Amino acid sequence: MRSSWFNKLSLIFGHRPPLSWLILCLISILALIAVLGSSSSSTFDSASYTPVSFIYTNYRRIKEQAAVDYLELRSVSLGASRQRELSLCGKERENYVPCYNVSANLLAGFKEGEEFDRHCEISREGERCLVRPPKDYKIPLRWPIGRDVIWSGNVKITKDQFLSSGSMTKRLMLLEENQIAFHSEDGLIFDGVKDYSRQLAEMIGLGSDTEFPQAGVHTILDVNCGFGSFGAHLVSLKVMAVCIAAYEASGSQVQLSLERGLPAMIGNFITRQLPYPSLSYDMVHCAQCGVIWDEKDGMLLIEVDRVLKPGGYFVLTSPANRLHGSSLSTKKRTMLTSMEELTRQLCWTLLAQQDETFVWQKTADIDCYTSRKHAAVPLCKEGNDAQLYYQPLVSCISGASSKRWIPIQNRSSGSELNSAEIEVHGVQPDDFYEDLQFWRSALKNYWSLLTPLIFSDHPKRPGDEDPLPPFNMVRNVMDMNANYGGLNAAFLEEEKAAWVMNVVPARAPKTLSLILERGFAGVLHDWCEPFPSYPRTYDMLHANGLLSYLSSERCSMMDLFLEMDRILRPEGWAVLSDKVGAIKMARAFATQIRWEARVIDLQNGSDQRLLVCQKPFVRK
Repeated sequence: MRSSWFNKLSLIFGHRPPLSWLILCLISILALIAVLGSSSSSTFDSASYTPVSFIYTNYRRIKEQAAVDYLELRSVSLGASRQRELSLCGKERENYVPCYNVSANLLAGFKEGEEFDRHCEISREGERCLVRPPKDYKIPLRWPIGRDVIWSGNVKITKDQFLSSGSMTKRLMLLEENQIAFHSEDGLIFDGVKDYSRQLAEMIGLGSDTEFPQAGVHTILDVNCGFGSFGAHLVSLKVMAVCIAAYEASGSQVQLSLERGLPAMIGNFITRQLPYPSLSYDMVHCAQCGVIWDEKDGMLLIEVDRVLKPGGYFVLTSPANRLHGSSLSTKKRTMLTSMEELTRQLCWTLLAQQDETFVWQKTADIDCYTSRKHAAVPLCKEGNDAQLYYQPLVSCISGASSKRWIPIQNRSSGSELNSAEIEVHGVQPDDFYEDLQFWRSALKNYWSLLTPLIFSDHPKRPGDEDPLPPFNMVRNVMDMNANYGGLNAAFLEEEKAAWVMNVVPARAPKTLSLILERGFAGVLHDWCEPFPSYPRTYDMLHANGLLSYLSSERCSMMDLFLEMDRILRPEGWAVLSDKVGAIKMARAFATQIRWEARVIDLQNGSDQRLLVCQKPFVRK
């Protein structure tokens, strides 16, 4: 019936009608159906049927059907118009990161540090093109070799910048021809990363850093992480360290960390909250991170408190400011005096101090907040954490009224949660375990499809040994619609050497706290905006149901696919699972951005399809 209606319109216009006109007609027809449906509801027995609830239910059903019809119409239009492939961007955009444009931000009136923050609303680029790799770009070395050796042409740091750098973290790198080698034991802090890690463990009362997980330390937010050496060491301890650092035009900490296969994203403590719920991390770590924590009336430190779990730790290390003798500089002494007062207001305890390392512990006692006399930092109103996507910094304590207020020392070890811990996050245990079982099966299906594509059809490069299937060429994975983090859990169970950035869409059900509780990396993100990362930083993108979900949003699907292409490395993979109409549309977009795409019928009688794509290595 729909195709007949479409053909009649074609005869009237003499050609296919514009897509916008078709959508307008479809919406008008659906609106008429809704009105007729609501009027007919008045004839039902009022004792058993409520007109308001009927109209709401009818509206939801119509909206869902309209979304599917809209996707099908878009795919028809795209297929009919056969839009041409997009061209490559100019060389100046090889390391392009949207939403970070200091000049544009200054012109827009942002100041006092906010010009360095993320402003997607004023940095929209008119030109649609594919970000090309640099001239000397090479496919990253396989894990774990790629953790310690990367191609210098893959990151934006020049030899002059490297040689002129005096920071301790950059001295860890050795520039050898076209490679950068990381030597984590060459004295990052004191006698090396391992010694530093052991020192932290001792300062919080542990015998060794191998005891971090048993003590409840599973996730660490590493602020301005250098180039990830601390996080690289923590991988062997089964501790997830996520690096956040400000956007840098060159020599980026985030870009280098991701190139090494370590979790990282652009983020900073300036004017906005981080895109994590309250009570997210077991430790916040700052080693020579450059943040002046007592600025802005202590709001930066209050933000640390917001993301710290009860009983969690804040570590501050500043070896670059060490002086001869035992005295501290006047500036540092002033800052520490100010922090001493702020931490008291936040109910933190200075647990230990050794040399230039300070460790505070957040209270696990909620009553500490209510017992404070004349508190300068009040408790936030209940529900303050409901809108946490890049909201302004607050000057109140969050999370104290949350059901998730559970000391880290009382939590389950590893990613296995019990039913009570799952319910605290507003999730039914049956739904959680069903999701986990689904992804155990789904990942095996994915890998059976991907293994022959990646390892059998993949050309062997000169000097390469045959790769060991099934995981060595995939390290950085992004799940763009993570739900409960089931795909991440399946990766761990299969012992694949990959980590997953679990992304929860901004207006989806709030499951990010559950994902972080499982010890995974995760973030809240609005997919109508670019993701805060550098180009070519993920080996695989995965999205289950995301396209159907976004069909009712304001997003441009072309912009979404361009963003996926930007953050996916050459020869990287994208696996999209969705309804038939959404997959047809996705295949059209994938062709337009030059991806090789295959639609796979799951042969299970459902309307779900897989779209398996590979991004080619295109230079010009």
